[in-house]
Amino acid sequence: MANMSTAFVVFAALCWGLSGGIGGILMADGWDAFVVSFYRGAIGLLFVLVWLALRPRGSGLANRRLWFWSAIAGVGVAGNFSFYFVSISEGSVAVAATLMYCAPVFVYLVSFTLKLEKPTLFKWGAIAMVMLGVVLLTGIYEVGAGEVTPIAAGAGLLSGLSYAVFIFGFKYAAPHGSPQAILVIAFAVLAAILIGLGDADQAVAVLSTSSWPLFVILGVLGAGLSFISYIIGLNRTAPAVASIVAMVEPVTASLFGVVILNESLGGLQVFGMALILVTVTALSVNSSRARRERLRRPADSTFN
Repeated sequence: MANMSTAFVVFAALCWGLSGGIGGILMADGWDAFVVSFYRGAIGLLFVLVWLALRPRGSGLANRRLWFWSAIAGVGVAGNFSFYFVSISEGSVAVAATLMYCAPVFVYLVSFTLKLEKPTLFKWGAIAMVMLGVVLLTGIYEVGAGEVTPIAAGAGLLSGLSYAVFIFGFKYAAPHGSPQAILVIAFAVLAAILIGLGDADQAVAVLSTSSWPLFVILGVLGAGLSFISYIIGLNRTAPAVASIVAMVEPVTASLFGVVILNESLGGLQVFGMALILVTVTALSVNSSRARRERLRRPADSTFN
């Protein structure tokens, strides 16, 4: 069962990686990043609605806190999808996927600010290493270097920040309802936000374009099956294992960009990418280990 659960997480990460490449193809054909993001989320909404209809018990839809935090999660996932595709359109799939993978760093910084997490030398060191990786990956140390524009770099980091917002929203919504109910609200909020930001003419044109199969595949893999598979797999997968296999996403996206979209990365960019992936994974694994140690302590010491 554990192996099967891990397979679900790997499948979700693989789908997310492929969705970046598919989005890159669509935007290379002239489709607006917000329109691409909208259809990714709207098709995902259909999937989670079916999931909720099949598993309606314990939805918590009557709980106001569920709606509030799920809406926050929706704002986060809307920003994550949109900034991710903007970063791809302005730069490359590999850079956008890697910068988005910095999301755990933003989670730590917010946790430090809200005093939800205790800062340590290891954590600050890891954050510094990730920042160094971002500098090397984006080439911001040299004006005009490489193909990574400030918009591409900024949007990539904002996609990671937005994903951190989604993580917090989902975390605080979870005690008040089922995952499928949370995702239904989150994707509905995403659709409401992005329908007003995208090109209206393009949004209508998608329904009659020859590219519609790519939009469907993007929605099915990038939001429908992937989110459901990830949540199902995460129920029986250790967080540390999930953090490691999540690297499948940026690696898959990078390979897609290089092989299919003919993108290229310089030596320092590849080193910066590796630095980010390894450091973020180590940070996540360390967090999971610390969480397990806290759970092993006597119950009366939890509140000391």
